[in-house]
Amino acid sequence: MALPRKLKHLNLFNDGNNWQGIVESLTLPKFTRKYEKYRGGGMPGAVDVDLGLDDSALDTEFSIGGTELLLFKQMGKATVDGIQLRFTGSIQRDDTGEVQAVELVVRGRHKEVDSGEWKTGESNTTKVTSTNSYAKLTINGEVLYEVDLINMVEIVDRCGPDGSAPQTPSALDISERRGIPRQNPIYRTAK
Repeated sequence: MALPRKLKHLNLFNDGNNWQGIVESLTLPKFTRKYEKYRGGGMPGAVDVDLGLDDSALDTEFSIGGTELLLFKQMGKATVDGIQLRFTGSIQRDDTGEVQAVELVVRGRHKEVDSGEWKTGESNTTKVTSTNSYAKLTINGEVLYEVDLINMVEIVDRCGPDGSAPQTPSALDISERRGIPRQNPIYRTAK
């Protein structure tokens, strides 16, 4: 019998600002996929066709103690990756004492900053919902997933969604804008 790994420590770096002692909780991205039923001629039943990630697959929520002005200032970010949040922490098994580092890096913008009710003499918290265009989850030095919606990167356990090579811009032959040479034979010039 084994005991589960439980979160023991959590910290947040908001655009490089250390919020140790301020961050209280984090809800990881749900990382959900979008499927559509397909039933072609001769098929006795329908199958789910993978259409990529759900629209809110990379969204995160976190809460902090009190109020931080930076959150309100960040609400005006114009770009879909304007805010970088880096959550760090550790998970530990209480039967073996094994500790593993956890890191979640997301880039996006805040959809909601909810300061809740303020009352004299009582503690308040601020809840933040962020919609993200980039997310990377690393546990114990192993990248479990990295998704960059803008740059067409989806790597899960170092594989693409179907278990083959990752679907990256170079694999889709659209990466020349980054100076990466195209590998597809159709782009080779005739001699």
